[in-house]
Formats: sequence, C-alpha cells, structure tokens
Amino acid sequence: MDIPYHKIFNRSIERVILSSLIFQPEFIDEVSSEISEKDFYFEFHQHVYKAIIHIYFSKKIITEEMIKEHLEKQRKFNENEFLNIFTEMAVTKIEHYIAELKNKSIKRELLNLAKEIEHAIFQQDMESDELLNFVEGKVFAIGQNGGGDFKESNEIIEITSSYIDKMRERENKDLIGIDTGFKVLNKMTTGFNAGDLVILAARPSMGKTALALNVVYQAVQNNSGVAFFSLEMPVEQLMLRLLSIDSGIELQKVRTGSLSDNEYSRIHHSLKKFEDKMLFVDDDGGININQLRTKLRKLKSKNPKLSLAVIDYLQIMNSAGSKDRQAEISEISRNLKLLARELKIPILALSQLNRALESRTDKRPIMSDIRESGSIEQDADIILFVYRDDVYRKKAELEKKNVQPNQQQVSEPEQIVVEAELIIAKQRNGPTGTVKLHFHKHLTKFTDYYDGETKNYVIQQPTKINITEPFRFDSNDEYDMPQF
Repeated sequence: MDIPYHKIFNRSIERVILSSLIFQPEFIDEVSSEISEKDFYFEFHQHVYKAIIHIYFSKKIITEEMIKEHLEKQRKFNENEFLNIFTEMAVTKIEHYIAELKNKSIKRELLNLAKEIEHAIFQQDMESDELLNFVEGKVFAIGQNGGGDFKESNEIIEITSSYIDKMRERENKDLIGIDTGFKVLNKMTTGFNAGDLVILAARPSMGKTALALNVVYQAVQNNSGVAFFSLEMPVEQLMLRLLSIDSGIELQKVRTGSLSDNEYSRIHHSLKKFEDKMLFVDDDGGININQLRTKLRKLKSKNPKLSLAVIDYLQIMNSAGSKDRQAEISEISRNLKLLARELKIPILALSQLNRALESRTDKRPIMSDIRESGSIEQDADIILFVYRDDVYRKKAELEKKNVQPNQQQVSEPEQIVVEAELIIAKQRNGPTGTVKLHFHKHLTKFTDYYDGETKNYVIQQPTKINITEPFRFDSNDEYDMPQF
C-alpha cells in the first residue's frame, strides 16, 4: 500500500513559515512558543528554523547572510535548499500555516508511536499496565510538544544563558518556584520548584495537612493552579479549613455554623475570593498511582497553568500491582518523581512517620522515621518534617496525671498559638536546617515566627555541634503580622 506522504508533511508550508519569519521577525516571539525545529519534516528546514531562533534571541538582526554564516559554521548549509525557501512568498497572517505544520507533526509522532507500541507488544512483551502508562506518557508528551533527543552544547549554553538572564531580572531574588507563604522557607528552598518531589512528613496531630493547605492557600491566592488529591478528607472539610485560614474565624465555628452575622458575612466574602481560583480537588480515597498519574496528566493538558500538585497522603495510596507494602511505596514515590519532571511542576506528597520515634527522648524526626520509606529518601528532592513540642508536653502531662486524652477536663485556657518547627532534613539543591513557625490551633494555620519585638527566625545549620543561630531580616523587609 502506498503511504500518502502528503498527510504527514508539506514542503511548501514549511518554506512559507521560514520565509515569513526571516522577513517578519515580529512573529518569532509567538511562534517560538508554539513550535520547535522538530515540527519541520525536512532536516534542512529544521536547521534554518533553529538558526533563526538562535539569531533572534541573541538580539541580532536576522538577515539571509547571518543565517548562511551561522549554518556554514556548523557545516549544515545547502545553497539550493536555502534559495528554494525564498521561492515562497512571506505572509502577513501565519496562524493557519503554523496550525497545519503542527497538525502534520503530531500525525508523524503518532505514526512513530504506533510502531513503538507494536514493538512493545510483540518484541518486549510489555505488561498491559506498563504499556498503558508508556502510551499515556508518550501521548501527553506529544500533546505538550515534549520529549526530545540529546541537547547539543550550543543549545545547552543558550538555555543556561537564558536562565541566568531570567534570574537576574527577577524582583524577588529568594523565590524561583512556588511561594510557600513562609519567608525563611522560601529563602532556604527558593520555593517549591518545577520537577521537585517534596515530602512533608509528621506524626499524627502535628499539622502536616494544615501546613500543606497553607501552601495551597498561598499558591491559589497568587493565581497558580493547584491540584489536591485528598485520600483521607472530603472536599468540603478541606474547603472549610481554607475558609478559616482566609477569614481568621475559628475552624470549629466554621464547621458547626456557630457564626455571628459579621462572621457569616466574612465567610461568604472568603468564598467569593476562591470563585475564580484554579483549585482542583480529587477526594477519591481509593485512587492508585496509575489513576492519579492519568488524572494529573489530563488536568495539566487542559490547564497549562497548573503549578502544584499535593497528595494527602502517600501511605493511603495503592500501587497498581500486588507487591509488598514497602515495594509499593517505593514504586509510588519513584513514579511521583518522574511525574513531577514530566509535568514540570512540584509535587508535594504528605507522609506518615513510624511510631518508633515516640520511644526516643528527642522526638524530632529523622529520615529513617518515614514509614515504609523504601526509596522515598532517594527520590525526594526536599524532605520536610513538622514538629511541635507542645503535643508531646501535653501528652506527658496527661500520662503524669493518668488521664486519657479523650477524658481530659480542661481547667485552664489552652494556649492557641504555639511554636512549631519545620525541619528541612534533605534538600538536593540547598541547605538543610530548621525554620521556626507559629501554629494557630484555632485556625489550623501556620505563620512565620514572630517574637513580638524582632523578626527573629531561627535556622539551624548542620555542624559537628548543634548550634542555633538567629536569622534576622533587615528593618526594611516587609512582614505581615499574624492575624488573630
């Protein structure tokens, strides 16, 4: 059977696009974000497009001579093919040609994928679950114009130079990724960055879900898209917590509806603030890693501004196979890391800690305390622990009085704002240490630590001896006082 090649490439369309970009470089900014050199079928057309983009972003004037000189240096120039580009007239409206170029490029990629699927089935004898994930990943990459070959050294230099220039132009030098909402944590981590797997772990009642929701709240208020997979808590309970954080109204009042007219009005004001935000919640408690991966890929393709995914929490999730539990968690963590890189977003995954730490004198967590850790320590880019000493003090007092927690009769007002520690136990690209925070129990809300007189944040750096040094912002730094 003859292959209808006209369905997968069009030489004339490729020449029109290149001719138009040479004579009307104002198109390049928009076009360069929509197509790459691989969208051209003919190899020489790929070289010309790449040369045009390089010259333009090097802030030089695009001329025939400049393109020719650039290609000759790389020994990729073809005189006849170059002249043939100019046989096609440049156009003032290029959108139709770009759409048709992409259409044919995607068809070629799908045709190649069909061959890969055939090979995976008959030659590699791939299992169906593995094959589905392989196909989903490939289709997503095609849709995102992703995937690629080795990058050559000149391209590496260009990408790196562009990154450095972009970093220099930023106003907030401490923040590159998602704003966590905490000043010192941002300073130490530069925010949660694209492709990072961040593990947030704690014992029950320490506030790991509360801290994650603080990060979510900050992200959506900054108009970033957030996907929250809640395997433990229904969507309305999550939303009530966010409303309490935003309104400053005690969570118990919000949950029970015991609101004054003024508080009721504030809650509805907070609700309206979330109406146009990109918050997506999946509260399917039985989701497995394959289902999560499929849902997140689809969500990202429909909402390109999706900037963060949160999973609450790892140990509840299932893998697709019937492996032992430690192997399952290892598979889940590895897949989450690969998914973060594929989607170019940070994934914040919550995790439980082993009960063994309860028997230690110092109950601050260490990495080996992560339950069913397996490869979590290796896969994670950042590992954070939430620690609150007041939880253990309260427990010790009850044990001393031989009173069960659920039997306690509160005779004195409970302290509603307590100190908390956020321990950065691992960071692949930055320092480790401890950040002091305040936890507002009535709001289930964390805020930056404030000692009432100075902006005194504590960071512990790992040394041979354990030294705690104060970290102080300059007096002209902005600081929002905790809201009560």
